[in-house]
Amino acid sequence: MHLNKPDHRVTSSPRAQRNFKLALKVAFWFTGFLWLILILDAVLGLGLARFGLRPRHMDGLIGVFTAPLLHSGAEHLFSNSLPLIVSLTTVLYLYPRSAMRAIPVIWIGSGMLAWIIGRESLHFGASGFVYGLLAYVFISGILRLDMRSVAVSVMVWFLYGSMIWGVLPIRPNMSWELHLAGAILGVVLAIVFRHWDVAPVKRYSWEDDDSVPEWFPQKEPPLQDLSRKVSDPENAAAKLSSRKDITNSDSE
Repeated sequence: MHLNKPDHRVTSSPRAQRNFKLALKVAFWFTGFLWLILILDAVLGLGLARFGLRPRHMDGLIGVFTAPLLHSGAEHLFSNSLPLIVSLTTVLYLYPRSAMRAIPVIWIGSGMLAWIIGRESLHFGASGFVYGLLAYVFISGILRLDMRSVAVSVMVWFLYGSMIWGVLPIRPNMSWELHLAGAILGVVLAIVFRHWDVAPVKRYSWEDDDSVPEWFPQKEPPLQDLSRKVSDPENAAAKLSSRKDITNSDSE
């Protein structure tokens, strides 16, 4: 398996550094917004959990948009905060063009799919969105086969690979339906956008040089055939007689 090496002049450029800082700021601001919602809900007693996702109920469709913003408590949101920052920063930084399409599709699509397959309960939390982003990052790195994307995929698997068990119904109070829906969409979108945001590959001068060096063994030209066809019999006979005359004169 050959891994392409991204051009460091692009990946380490001032513009790339600014893009990374911007992606990190967006991830932190969004996570901070979720904490603000949780604090206001707890302090003011707003009861925002009622806006969660309720499968196969028309009034529960509002949760398609609002469920990722709501959490049951500080512990719930804390468990989602770091994975959310890591995954959102990575998607925005490595895949900025496709992120503008993948992020809203994962947000809304995971809710719609969970609304269809989910059990009769109230579902909320950003974990479905996080699962979608992490699946997108992991599969994108495998499909693109460049060193940077693969390294990020390995890092994501090392940090959050155990989260794969969250797509199974092994805990009664966990919305595995949101997790599964997000993961499915993340994988599908990674395949769909695999040709987007391709990092420029570092090339060396010798890769573009198609000239043949002097030391390279050349194919020897074929030996000329010494036997030639006689095209004119009369001329051939005249040449032969002249050769005989020269021989005879020499003998005299």
